[in-house]
Amino acid sequence: MGNDFKKKVLSRRTFAIISHPDAGKTTLTEKLLLFGGAIRDAGTVKAKKTGKFATSDWMEIEKQRGISVTSSVMQFEYHDFQVNILDTPGHQDFSEDTYRTLMAVDSAVMIIDSAKGIEDQTIKLFKVCRMRGIPIFTFINKLDRQGKPPLELLAELEEVLGIESYPMNWPIGMGKEFLGIYDRYYNRIEQFRGKEEERFIPLNDDGEVEGEHSLKTSGLYEQTLEEIMLLNEAGNEFSREKVAEGKLTPVFFGSALTAFGVQTFLETYLQFAPSPKARNSSIGEIDPLSEEFSGFVFKIQANMNPAHRDRIAFVRICSGKFERGMMVSLPRLEKQIKLSQSTSFMAEERNTVDEAVSGDIIGLYDTGTYQIGDTLTTGKNNFHFEKLPQFTPELFVRVSAKNVMKQKSFYKGIQQLVQEGAIQLYKTVKTEDYLLGAVGQLQFEVFEHRMKNEYNAEVLMERLGSKIARWIEADEVDENLSSSRSLLVKDRFDHYVFLFENDFALRWFQDKNPNVKLYNPMDQHD
Repeated sequence: MGNDFKKKVLSRRTFAIISHPDAGKTTLTEKLLLFGGAIRDAGTVKAKKTGKFATSDWMEIEKQRGISVTSSVMQFEYHDFQVNILDTPGHQDFSEDTYRTLMAVDSAVMIIDSAKGIEDQTIKLFKVCRMRGIPIFTFINKLDRQGKPPLELLAELEEVLGIESYPMNWPIGMGKEFLGIYDRYYNRIEQFRGKEEERFIPLNDDGEVEGEHSLKTSGLYEQTLEEIMLLNEAGNEFSREKVAEGKLTPVFFGSALTAFGVQTFLETYLQFAPSPKARNSSIGEIDPLSEEFSGFVFKIQANMNPAHRDRIAFVRICSGKFERGMMVSLPRLEKQIKLSQSTSFMAEERNTVDEAVSGDIIGLYDTGTYQIGDTLTTGKNNFHFEKLPQFTPELFVRVSAKNVMKQKSFYKGIQQLVQEGAIQLYKTVKTEDYLLGAVGQLQFEVFEHRMKNEYNAEVLMERLGSKIARWIEADEVDENLSSSRSLLVKDRFDHYVFLFENDFALRWFQDKNPNVKLYNPMDQHD
């Protein structure tokens, strides 16, 4: 494979954007695609009222709700880099899909709304990035509106998330008085308004603007210089090593909607973000530069193209080179598979991909072969990558087909959506009722919507409310222990699970049945 392969792998930058809903994730994604030439006209989120939707949102339910529900993948070239952005669903109910997406990236970009600061959703996602030790870059957005003072935002970042920060640039004013950013890294000022040729003002060795300039007439310039002095004296020192370990986050200020500060962010990010990293597996670390192909399935998405019944398994390539038509082994099934139909993603266009390397994300058309977490390899070693986190559902519904004549499409739809990992399926042991479990309420709504639109099966859902799910360590259990307060069900792998009404019911059951060993799969990943 040689130097050309090595060069390709080292040019890859694969990241996900994490944020709270409405912090500006879709807008930032679009502006990045715009700079990469991947889309000609960024459909700004504001344009949703006119019926022109953001390019990176494609599901019907998203258009109705105006939120990103599905993680899509976008790839573009910028200078000598090949950038892969994984779009993570921003809605709080979509944590499970989002967490798995974070397992497939090498770094993360965290967007913070300058007016709201750090919100719950961002904290949850940040913790997953910390758990993996991946580098985190912070973009503080919406500087063209009135927000919290930047020093306050930095303090919040450090206190709430427990990570050191280093501002690569610093805002000069905000809202109506936003004049631009003082760029510590490039030693220049980038003006918010004004002609393109006057956008950058170089700074002298003392970090100040030489000679006369209209910028100096504003008191904001002096205030910024004072704040920069404070950062230089009392702030953290920049450390490439700490960034790589995920212990220090470089902070950028800007406005995604007006595309201000986005290009500067992208260019700096590409210098410090890691190329594909080695991955843990059952036989030790797998080097991204090794020639044997390997990858893992982190997401399965059905019906990405409503005109064709298709399912796509998203694979993160971890080593070697993918070539269309190659044979790979799937250790879980102990069988060989020919990878003939493959796709890559470019905003709203999907192209057949003939080759891809470590760090890239490819989509494989799937007829039901793959499961989330599957490892694909070539070569003699049948290893598997570490397990993806499994989440314990907290909300449950009993589900059935509204029309008895549509049972066939009801079962088909359920099987496919469950394999996607969008929702978890259980059956009660005695009556074999279908129950669905989810991390959040929105997943049920998406399920109902997709069953109707994609499988033509209307469903009836009876809410069971929140339950505490606990798996049983043994293969056998006395089915008579099932009751309304501790309902015994089986998951889709035929493992026994108790659904307890509340903490009290769980403790009462454990006191009465000390020989039944229970566990929560989430605890095995903490």
